Amino acid sequence: MKQLIDKLQTALSGIYEGHELTAIIRTICCDMLGIGTATYYLKEAVTLTSEQESLLRGIIDRLQQGEPLQYIEGKAPFCGMEFAVNSSVLIPRPETAELVDWIVCEHATQQPRILDLGTGSGCIAIALSKQLPQATIEACDISAEALTVAKENARMNEAPVSFFTHDMLDLGTPLPHSYDILVSNPPYIRQSEAADMSIQVTEWEPHTALFVPDNDALRFYRAIAELGQTEALRPGGHIYVEINQALGKETVALFEAYGYQDVELRKDIYGNERMIGVRS
Repeated sequence: MKQLIDKLQTALSGIYEGHELTAIIRTICCDMLGIGTATYYLKEAVTLTSEQESLLRGIIDRLQQGEPLQYIEGKAPFCGMEFAVNSSVLIPRPETAELVDWIVCEHATQQPRILDLGTGSGCIAIALSKQLPQATIEACDISAEALTVAKENARMNEAPVSFFTHDMLDLGTPLPHSYDILVSNPPYIRQSEAADMSIQVTEWEPHTALFVPDNDALRFYRAIAELGQTEALRPGGHIYVEINQALGKETVALFEAYGYQDVELRKDIYGNERMIGVRS
């Protein structure tokens, strides 16, 4: 076992380090190669089959090219559930789970109709469906490929979410219902910020779900704010969005300029200004 771990550390140390490298090695050994956790932690001797050797070579090669482990494995955890992921959707992240928690805490005793705009893997909508079973949850995305993944995730997690195709920047096409809550984790990373990001993100995750032009970085929040002033959001309804940590004040100012009330900017567990909630 020690030989295998050493081999992986040598092969991947230039790409990952510290706790992340340790977690990746454990996932490869236990989840992907099928080595028992006791064998792994006790460092017992193992002999890989030819099939395991071949699988291992493929995993290492793909990781060395920068492909995220979640795409190689085809799944990622979120809010205590497992989600299928591929390069059509963003990999769910812990910060987004905090947005889900905020909505659940504020609406646990209600029966809201909720729309997740730009759902991607469906992680927000599905997590809300499981934690707010009394709610009616819908989700939309412009990408047919993303919706295929989201629908599969809803099936796997037995979540009654309704999905439909919609471009959130298209304010001329009416939505099927009026909603109590609009939630979104829209594209918000400025093109100029890509240079500071890892290749695991910039070379593999879908750019349409990540990036916005530097000269119009709040375009999706403007569209959401305008949507909330139509029949899409019921009077007194709420909007919750994940945001660019560098644009917290600007995003707050945008919603305030549109006349929203109780505009609240919250930090994530890492201390970054990460999400905003407002009331119409």
